[in-house]
Amino acid sequence: MAESKLRILSIDFAVQILNLVKFLKSQHEAIVANQIGRAGTSIGANIHEAQYAHGKPDFIAKLQIALKEANETSYWLELLLKTNYIDEAKYQELNNSFKSG
Repeated sequence: MAESKLRILSIDFAVQILNLVKFLKSQHEAIVANQIGRAGTSIGANIHEAQYAHGKPDFIAKLQIALKEANETSYWLELLLKTNYIDEAKYQELNNSFKSG
C-alpha cells in the first residue's frame, strides 16, 4: 500500500514537534512543551487512524479531530513566538508545514 502524502507530512511534522519539545525542555519550559507535544503528534495519529476507519462518518470524524489538533498546535506555536521561545522563521516553518505540502 502506497503512503499518502498527508500521512508522510504528518510524520515529518510530528518529528519536528518532538524536536521542538526536546528544545523547550532543555530551556526548562515543560508546560507548553507537553501541550504542543500532545497536540502536534496527535494530528498524525488521527490521520493514520482514519485510514482504518469504520465507514465514511468515522473517517470524517478522525480527520476533523486532526484538524482541531492542528488548530490547537497553531495556538501553542503562536504562544511560543510571542514569548520568544521560537523566532519568526521557526514559527513560519512549523505553522506552514502542511500548507506547503
